[in-house]
Amino acid sequence: MISCINLKKNYRVGHTEKRVLKGVNLSIAPGDRIGLLGRNGAGKSTMIKLIGGVEMPTSGKVHREMTCSWPLGFNGGFQGSLTGYDNARFIARIYGKDYSEMRQFVEDFTELGRQLRMPVKTYSSGMRARLAFALSLAIEFDCYLIDEVILVGDKNFQEKCHYELFERRKDRAILLASHSMDSIKEFCNKSAVLQDGLLTEYDNVDEGLAIYQTL
Repeated sequence: MISCINLKKNYRVGHTEKRVLKGVNLSIAPGDRIGLLGRNGAGKSTMIKLIGGVEMPTSGKVHREMTCSWPLGFNGGFQGSLTGYDNARFIARIYGKDYSEMRQFVEDFTELGRQLRMPVKTYSSGMRARLAFALSLAIEFDCYLIDEVILVGDKNFQEKCHYELFERRKDRAILLASHSMDSIKEFCNKSAVLQDGLLTEYDNVDEGLAIYQTL
């Protein structure tokens, strides 16, 4: 179970503070596949970053009783002066994963070839996205956090991402932030709508989608 308890998040804008989340509560149980809905700027990406530990809440807590990924495709943790291989080796050490297995997965998934021997700071944004996504999937988690912004790249790469996430790991919990109602219907069994800094959960996907369409 992952529990978000009264999460609040403020960001400083000039001399003032903007409150994005005003007291959000959410529970993710094993097997839950929750579609996170909300208009642009509602705070979906912020919430995913808080659950993944990339950012800290202004107040409130996140309790994790199952392993949780960082936001898939997040590349903010790269060391630009290190090569793709070196970044993979670093992640493998942190999570206690065999580096040779991770290296093979990263090579096969990214198809970056010799570029993996080059510093990440020399990569294009697309190359960085491929590496970030591969490193995210090279570690097995109980729950995966997915932001729609990761659905980039050519058709072949998108198909590989979908297979790894929604077929090979179909028994895992997911939190999917997306504007695509088709994706929510296809991959999720619950929904949650984020509006005006507050979150409402729905056990029925269609109910959440109906509310979202009225926003």
